[in-house]
Amino acid sequence: MGAAREDDLAGVIDREGFGRDGALLFRGVLGSEPLEALRAFANAQTAGRPGGRVVGDPSLTSLLSASGRVGQIAADLTSSGARPVRAVVFDKTKEANWIVAWHQDRTIPVRQQVEAEGFGPWSSKDGILHVAPPFEVLERMVTLRVHLDDVQNDNAPLRIAMGSHRLGRVAATDAGASAARRPQQVCLAEAGDVWAYSTPILHASDRAVTPRRRRVLQVDYADFDLPGGLEWRGLGD
Repeated sequence: MGAAREDDLAGVIDREGFGRDGALLFRGVLGSEPLEALRAFANAQTAGRPGGRVVGDPSLTSLLSASGRVGQIAADLTSSGARPVRAVVFDKTKEANWIVAWHQDRTIPVRQQVEAEGFGPWSSKDGILHVAPPFEVLERMVTLRVHLDDVQNDNAPLRIAMGSHRLGRVAATDAGASAARRPQQVCLAEAGDVWAYSTPILHASDRAVTPRRRRVLQVDYADFDLPGGLEWRGLGD
């Protein structure tokens, strides 16, 4: 099994290791007060559902901006221009206990449909327009998973295929086989930890063996504008 390095915000971030493995764990990013606030936010967003997309909520601005406690991680891994372009809350419980097969995240949210070379197909998720971009867009992005609950081996931790972000676009039918050929990391975490991933890394998760709440705020970051007149949807209204 591969082993992703752990870093903290006070230390020197291992950008070389992140580029090689596509994953990095940051311990204790959030203290009790912001953690409780995010838990309340997550409860309101999901309202008993397995997940919900985050839009138009100014309460997250300071936390997720490039100078915020969470956004600083994305900025350090990319540049000071990093900004959140998509956020989703997940809440895996006994009632919502699903399997996620090996896959890459392959779409991005945009404001309007503009025909641009290499972008497509188009889709709508929760009323938000999405498009599959060229792989070169995805490989420049960073995804942060902010853990609001402890995640142990029996509670459906994310599994990643180390270094798979460097494989390029992997066909859905080949994702499982491609992941099996690489070292895998089980992404355990304590509440307040943040896992950082290269956005196109292959990942999966099983059903929880011992179901209990596993709330996660997942935020995608980019530090660049889109080409061809396309615009990031972002977290605004």
